[in-house]
Formats: sequence, C-alpha cells, structure tokens
Amino acid sequence: MAEESQEERTEEPTEKRRRESREKGQVAQSKEINTALLFLASLLLWYFYMPSFWHDLQAFITHIWRGSSEFAAYDPRAISYLLNFIVKYFFHLFWPIFLTGAVIGILASFVQFGWLFTFKPMEPDLTKLDPIKGAAKFVSKRSFVEIIKSLAKVIIVALIAYLTIQSKIEKALRLVDSDLSITIVFIANTFFSIMTMSCIVLLILAVLDYLFVRWETEEKMKMTKQEVKEEHKETEGDPQVKQRIKSLQRQMAKQRMMSEVPKSDVVITNPTHIAVALKYDRQDMSAPQVTAKGSGFLASRIKELARDNQVPIVENPSLARVLNKIDIGKEIPENLFKAVAEILAYVYRIKGNQRS
Repeated sequence: MAEESQEERTEEPTEKRRRESREKGQVAQSKEINTALLFLASLLLWYFYMPSFWHDLQAFITHIWRGSSEFAAYDPRAISYLLNFIVKYFFHLFWPIFLTGAVIGILASFVQFGWLFTFKPMEPDLTKLDPIKGAAKFVSKRSFVEIIKSLAKVIIVALIAYLTIQSKIEKALRLVDSDLSITIVFIANTFFSIMTMSCIVLLILAVLDYLFVRWETEEKMKMTKQEVKEEHKETEGDPQVKQRIKSLQRQMAKQRMMSEVPKSDVVITNPTHIAVALKYDRQDMSAPQVTAKGSGFLASRIKELARDNQVPIVENPSLARVLNKIDIGKEIPENLFKAVAEILAYVYRIKGNQRS
C-alpha cells in the first residue's frame, strides 16, 4: 500500500515538467480537430471553387477530345506534349485543394498548442522496436477508444445521410420526368446538405475529443510528491547543500574580514559587546571605511587581533553602535566625520609619540 501511494500522481505538473513535455512534442492534440477543420475547409472551398473547377475540367476534357486524333498517331512529340499538358492542368485544377489542406493542417495544430517546432519525436528510440510493446498498442485501451470513435463517426455520417435522403425521397420521385440539369442540381444540393450536417457534427465531436485529450494529457503530466521534491532539489538545490554553501561563504567572508583588522587604523568598541575596525587612506579614500565589525565572540576576536598587531582600541559605546550598522567596505556617512576624525587624530598622535 505504501508503494502504491508513492506512485500516485496527485500533484499538478510544474512549469519545468510542462516545458519538458512540450519540447518532447507531448502536447494536447486531437486528430479529430484536424479532420473536422479540413473537412470544413474542403466543404467551403468546394462550394466556392466548384463552378470554376467544373468549367476548367470541361475545358480540359474538350481539349483532350479535340486533339485525340493527333495523339492516335503515336507521335512522340505529341505524346510528350499531352503528358506535359495533363500534369500542368491537373496542378492548375487541384493546387487550391492541396494548398488548403496544408494550411488547415498547420492552422489546426497552431490552434491546439501554438507554435511548436521540435525533432524530439523523430529521434530514434530502440524501445519502439520491441515487438511485445508494439503488439500491446493494438490491444491497448487507447486503440480501443480510437476504434470506437471511428465507428461512431461512420455511423453518425451514415445516419445523417439516411435521414436527409429519406426526407427528400418524395421530391426525388417527382424528378423522374424533369430535365437532367434539374436532377443534377437536386443531387448536388442533397449531397451538400449531407456534408454540411456531417461537418457540424464532426466539429462538435472534435471539440469534445480535444477537451478529453487535453484532460488526458494533464493527467499524464501529473507528478508524484517524490518527483516534485526531486525536481525542487534540482532547480532550487538541496536545502542542506545550500545551507552548507552559505555557511562556507559566511566563513570565508569572516576570514577576509578578520584579515583586514591588522591593516586597520583603529578599533572602536562598546567596550565589551561591539567592535568596529576603521581604516583611512587620504590618497585612496574620501572618508574612513569600515573594514571589520562584529558583536559578542566576534568582537572579542577583533579586539584580540588588534592587540596582537598593535592596532589602537578606543572605547566609544555610542559611536560603536552607530558604526556597527554600516556595511563592511562602506565609507562612514558625513554626520560621523567629526567624531571619527577626533578619534583618528588621537590615534595618529599616539602613534607619533610612540615613534619619537
């Protein structure tokens, strides 16, 4: 039971998981959307393009028929011309259909998951060559659902055709003695009605299928709690490692700070709780700079280093508390110039007396 609970995918996918799935081409894509949109576009194209198509097709047949006597002579040049003419004319007739199919294919994908260009799905995967897994796909739940959907579409379209024809059967019987052109128009209108109703139903089914595929994709991307923890460690870092790094950084910073104490001009203390080291170089600094500071044990260590390196220690509790608020490496503010200048003058005077 414990293992099953660990494997339960109850957590929403993270942005990293979504990004990786998208890069692999694992996005919510319904084939029914592509089919329905292509069917709709073809229907609209046929409705507007049909008059031109039939006119050009009639002209093509007429041209071939009139030139049939030339082609019967088996003249190589005539046959070459005929083949060239057929290819060009067929391209002229069908290029709008081919172009529409390509545009709708791209548009249908863009509508579902936006712009995505990846070669990941095309990368070779030896696991796909496993015959057992390949056979399992044919009897999987997914393949069963696809078969059911295909059968449902065929049945629905057939039912629409049957009901449409049945509703017009009486009118069709009255066309027996009518002109051929009227009969052709009736058949074309009936066919177009069947296709229009089928298209509407297919669009509805496509939207429902897309919602299902999107839900299914979300479920597949869901993560276990352990996966979320592992990903958090990868992106944010292990908390223990981060804490150790911060500890080392603080230790290194403290060592660098303590190495500046012997180079300082004076250490101002609280006297027991706070110690702040200052340095002033007239050539490189516009004001005295805090080189080290600390409280408690660190303050004691700063004073110890100052004594070992003959750095003067001056007790000034109020000034020490103010200086302790300044970051290491920063110069003191202008309002402290006078107080610090008096201490530095005192220190320089002491050092001058010691040299003399």
